[in-house]
Amino acid sequence: MSTSASTSGSSASSSNASFSDAASLSARGYIPALDTRTDGLKSFAPDEPIDTLVVAVFKGANGLELAGGPGEVLTSEQEIALWKLLTAVGAVGSKGEVTTVPGEVLAGAGAVNAEVASDEAVPAGPAVERILAVGLGDIEEVTDETIREAAGVASRNVKRPQAQAEGDNAGADGAGTSADGAGADGASQDVDTNSANRGAHVVSTLGMFGTEAALVGHGLGAYSYFGQRAGTAAIDRITVLTHGSDGNASAPEDTVKRARIVVESVCFARDLVNAPANELYPESYAAIAAHQAEEFGIKAEILDEKQLEEQGFGGIIGVGKGSARAPRLLRLTYTPAETKDGAPFVALVGKGITFDTGGISLKPGANMWDMISDMGGSAAVIASIYAVARLGVPVKVTATVPMAENMPSDRATRPGDILRHYGGLTTEVLNTDAEGRLVLADAIVRACEDKPDYLIETATLTGAQMVALGNRTPGVMGSIDFRDRVAMISQEVGENAWPMPLPAELDDALKSDVADLRNISTTRWGGMSVAGCYLSHFVPDDVEWVHIDIAGPAYNTSAPHGYTPKRGTGVPVRTIVETIERIGRG
Repeated sequence: MSTSASTSGSSASSSNASFSDAASLSARGYIPALDTRTDGLKSFAPDEPIDTLVVAVFKGANGLELAGGPGEVLTSEQEIALWKLLTAVGAVGSKGEVTTVPGEVLAGAGAVNAEVASDEAVPAGPAVERILAVGLGDIEEVTDETIREAAGVASRNVKRPQAQAEGDNAGADGAGTSADGAGADGASQDVDTNSANRGAHVVSTLGMFGTEAALVGHGLGAYSYFGQRAGTAAIDRITVLTHGSDGNASAPEDTVKRARIVVESVCFARDLVNAPANELYPESYAAIAAHQAEEFGIKAEILDEKQLEEQGFGGIIGVGKGSARAPRLLRLTYTPAETKDGAPFVALVGKGITFDTGGISLKPGANMWDMISDMGGSAAVIASIYAVARLGVPVKVTATVPMAENMPSDRATRPGDILRHYGGLTTEVLNTDAEGRLVLADAIVRACEDKPDYLIETATLTGAQMVALGNRTPGVMGSIDFRDRVAMISQEVGENAWPMPLPAELDDALKSDVADLRNISTTRWGGMSVAGCYLSHFVPDDVEWVHIDIAGPAYNTSAPHGYTPKRGTGVPVRTIVETIERIGRG
């Protein structure tokens, strides 16, 4: 993610101070600087520009309401003037509604947060160019996810200062009412190659309802990825206004730090998923991840194709041998600075198929370009272990990442071939397009050799996940108690995973006449759970484990929504990080 407001394929700058560009990607996404203030608009100097002020509005019994946060930021006169204008243009405060009005409405209604007697001169407040009112719906139903979604929608509707124009519209999730324009699709991003033009400074009142939720939502919603084309992000800086504590001038430092790390980590995963396969292939991918890991004090180990062959990683070799790009196995290890006896140990495993043609069982050509995203699970576990290390979570964590390219050739694995996995189990390959489970099997066995307490594995594994749950809801399978715990955490952080069963009759369908297992069932039913059943054979009985299928949620092929962009989403980084943090807290 670039901190420069202008990015291009030839001159993309470094992410932020946290993620380096050495041995890295030629194109990176962009996220703005994030900070907080607690003294409302009084903390801004008159000459400190506010290009967009984000305020929360609600849908009350009698129509639009401004409540809570805005009352601590604006004078009563300004609130009345703003309410009148918003009502006049048809805003009702529905969840996801976005309405943009000129900032001049505040200038004519008294100074911002003026604390003076009526006969005294009124001090000048900061100039506000435009106001973006974002609807939260019913005030009684507001959750952290409501705040995250609203913040994301707001960030996507911000215009660069020089690009503000009259007459645009925005509304429900960025498609409704507007007095001076916020973008019809709720994703206003103006391409501008002039890096001398600054991006917007956004000030948001959403932090009054949840500091971390507002920071995360704004940061994730502001992510921009231009790839190999020139482009300029809309926002330079986002300041979230929040309640102070004990007279502090800012939100609790740990809250702000965690939000920034989560945003940066999710967006790094997005960058990896968005990278084209001619740039991100097993060898380069492993090198990029290992280099970054070392900067965070994480030990990295890479096994090349010769080592994989010698050590018996038959699944990874079998999938990768059809490509001129040889496979790799990446191992990352984070050990806390202070490790107590009996401290928990979590193993992560993520599928890293850098491009999936289906192999000999070739996929249809339509939309095959989206198969750059088939390494979404690996991106999530790599970004998650980075986040855990940066947060200093008192949990040992490893990430075991099998990386391969699934290509057809005269060397490729054929339907009917039998592969011997690391650890000794064998699989009859009936379909080479069910390759993810083959590499994961090797990686799971290797990860569990280290005797972890928990295993979290994630992959863009089955089209059946989307058939069953749609393209936004991950499926979670595994040890029942841990599965339900992870699903609950996922729903709390807004990644909305759903627990799924591993029926015994589906497991029976994986029996082979010539090997320990076959990689697919011969029936159409329950494909997501069939894959989970297959993976369960490689997990020791004494390890609590989950498999998270993110085939749809990892890569958004439709329009942006909430804080989720088109293309790479970074799911399920936030679920994994939160789960490990809670394990660390006991």
